[in-house]
Amino acid sequence: MSAAENYIEIHQLCRHYEIETSFIDDLSEYGLLEINTIDQSNFIHHDRLGDFERMVRLHHDLHINMEGIASVLHLLDKMAAMQSELDMLRNRLGLYEEG
Repeated sequence: MSAAENYIEIHQLCRHYEIETSFIDDLSEYGLLEINTIDQSNFIHHDRLGDFERMVRLHHDLHINMEGIASVLHLLDKMAAMQSELDMLRNRLGLYEEG
């Protein structure tokens, strides 16, 4: 498997999601999406496709601007971290309740 197989070309994304390349450029400028250049074409890593789809939905379906997208993603990350901590604490508490 070549390295290029792990990436999705930006022009393909734009056609598929019916968005302008400027939207992806804006995401990159705000540090929300990393763009990789391979052989003079721009790509995103396929692992980031889910995040990208979330940003597209926030922007197009809910009309949230770049600052809002950054804030929402930050809050979602914090919620995920808190959920992980809560799960860990529940597991720890379960160990004490069993003993």
